[in-house]
Amino acid sequence: MGDEAVGSAFRRLMSSLIAFDYVVVFAYRGKERPLDLYSTFDARDHVLFVSLYQAGPYLLDPFYHAACAPRPGVWRMRELAPDRFFSSEYYRTYYVQTGLAEEVGFFVPVSEQVTVVLSLMRREATGPFGAAEFALLKRAEPLVAALARHHWADLDHRFDAALAKTGRSRRKALHPPADGVWQHLNLTDREAAIIELVLQGHSSESIGLRLGISTGTVKVHRRNVYRKLGISSQTQLLSLYIKNLGH
Repeated sequence: MGDEAVGSAFRRLMSSLIAFDYVVVFAYRGKERPLDLYSTFDARDHVLFVSLYQAGPYLLDPFYHAACAPRPGVWRMRELAPDRFFSSEYYRTYYVQTGLAEEVGFFVPVSEQVTVVLSLMRREATGPFGAAEFALLKRAEPLVAALARHHWADLDHRFDAALAKTGRSRRKALHPPADGVWQHLNLTDREAAIIELVLQGHSSESIGLRLGISTGTVKVHRRNVYRKLGISSQTQLLSLYIKNLGH
C-alpha cells in the first residue's frame, strides 16, 4: 500500500469512531524537513498546513518537539504545548491562521530515528474533542501504531533521498535553516537556545527550568538579544526569524 492508501485507511478508521475536519500525516527525523505522507487539505489549506509549515515553522511546533523526544501515544496539542504557547507570537501569527479548535496526534516511532505523527484536526466551528471521544482514540492507538509501523517502517531511505535532491549531507541536515538564523544574527549558543525557546512559547520560568539557570539570567539574556538585534518585541523577533530562515 502506498501513502495515499494507508492515509485513507487511517481516515476511514477514525471517521468510524469520531468526527473531524482534517487529517495530516507527517514523518519527522531529527531537525530535517518533515515528510508529508498524507493529508486531506484543499489546495489553499495545503499551502498553510503543509508547504509553509515545512519551510520552517515546524521547528516551533509542539508536535515536532514531541516527535523528536519521542513521546509515543495519543496527545492533545494543549498537553504538549509550552506554558505560554497560546499567547506566543508563533501561535498568534502562524498557528491561529489554521482556524483550529484542537489537534490530536498519534505519535508512532517507526525506527530509531523516525517518528510518524498522524493528526486529526477540528476547526473552531466543530469544537474540541470531548473526553469520551479522546478515550476512544486512546483505545484505537495500538491499531493505529501497528498500521503506521507496518507501512512506514522504512522511511529513513526517503529522508536520505530528500537530502540527496538538495545536495546536503546527513551531517549538514543536523543544522536546519533555523540554525543559520542564529549564526547570521550573531547570537551566542546560549542566546540562541533561549530565543528559540521563547519563540516556541516558553516563559522565562520554563526556560530557566529547562536550561538549569535562574529566571533572572534568562531575562538578562533576552534583554541582551533584543538590544543586539535592535528590536523590542516578540513580534519583531519572529519577523526576523522568518525573514532569515535559510539565509
